[in-house]
Amino acid sequence: MMSLLPQNFLALSLVVFLLGMKHGFDADHLAVIDGLTRFNSKTSPKVARFCGVYFSLGHGVIVIATALAVTLFAHHWQTQEWLETFGAWVSIIFLALLGFLNLRAVFVSDPTQVVRPVGLKGRFLGRLTQTRRPVLVALIGALFALSFDTISQAALFALNASHFGGWEHALLLGLWFMLGMLMTDGINGYWVSRLLYSTDQIALVASRVMSLAVAGVSLLVAFLGIAKLTIPVASTWIEGRESVISLAIILIITTSFLFSLWLTSRAGDPLKTGVNQQAN
Repeated sequence: MMSLLPQNFLALSLVVFLLGMKHGFDADHLAVIDGLTRFNSKTSPKVARFCGVYFSLGHGVIVIATALAVTLFAHHWQTQEWLETFGAWVSIIFLALLGFLNLRAVFVSDPTQVVRPVGLKGRFLGRLTQTRRPVLVALIGALFALSFDTISQAALFALNASHFGGWEHALLLGLWFMLGMLMTDGINGYWVSRLLYSTDQIALVASRVMSLAVAGVSLLVAFLGIAKLTIPVASTWIEGRESVISLAIILIITTSFLFSLWLTSRAGDPLKTGVNQQAN
């Protein structure tokens, strides 16, 4: 996998930034930010709008700390082949489960209600996700970073950074990853806070578009992972195109997200709409 990453630091920085954006679209990220935003929407609307930003900052601190730690011990770091395979299967199972759960949510949700994204990690945190303090929202983001997929991604680009120099390069890559994640998580928090005030038919469609996109991409990535591990021909084909596949996934999700955001903006704020109608 390391050999597939760019050997130019500028190109590597761009790839890490895209990985951060992709990571921010993780179904668990979307679900927990959705929950935090909804919890704060009535009593703390300013906090609600920035829940995604606070969450991402806390998440990014752990990513940067992991990257720096791996860089310091890079000379003693040896990844076992069985661990890489085990991690791949864990990711596949989680992605497939998240895909099916989000797909199910679209079809079983009340037609008059927006669809909420479904996550797994947030359920283990329980009432911790019900907080109105930005510092605690960031702490939840940090707790979410203590997972196999996040740590493994940070370790991967940190090991590549060690080929270019010292800890400074790992720090820069960690910042690029956090910036990419900050964009997607921040926009998601803003979108959810706006969606809560847009209750007409357009908003209902927007939530379903985004949920279907998350479900479809999760299932697609899980399928590609299974093919890579079980079908030699598919493995050879995928290994030469992983960067292109990752970019295509980001484009699909980003397009769906922007389309949903546009639909929500068309729906508008019902409170303002009511005022305008009375004025007319």
